[in-house]
Amino acid sequence: MPNPKPILIYDGDCGFCRRWIERWRWITGDRIEYAPYQEVAARFPEISEEEFKSAVQLVEPDGKIYRAAEAVFRALSVVRSTQWPLWAYLHVPGVRWAAEFSYRFVANHRAFFSKTSGLYCEDGERKNK
Repeated sequence: MPNPKPILIYDGDCGFCRRWIERWRWITGDRIEYAPYQEVAARFPEISEEEFKSAVQLVEPDGKIYRAAEAVFRALSVVRSTQWPLWAYLHVPGVRWAAEFSYRFVANHRAFFSKTSGLYCEDGERKNK
């Protein structure tokens, strides 16, 4: 049964991922469903566990799947004020490459970026509450 709205699927075991999902959820409100792959993978057998572990996956209501930076930009584009990154990704030469390269670099170093991006612990919880 298709989803009535897009679903962005992420690694629920990753504190860095959970932190960014909360930011995006704040931006998109209820226009996007968010779920950890650990809870919904069985609903999407066409996506391998390795794909779930390596990048976020956006599944559109029509079944189309986007991953990594493009998935993020498409999810954020449901809000008018955050449509410009997708436009740039699709139309400005070099942006797609730079966005995907940056996404992959950060994804491959999540622990480092989690520890260095603000006062956050590995599990995404704020230090010194």
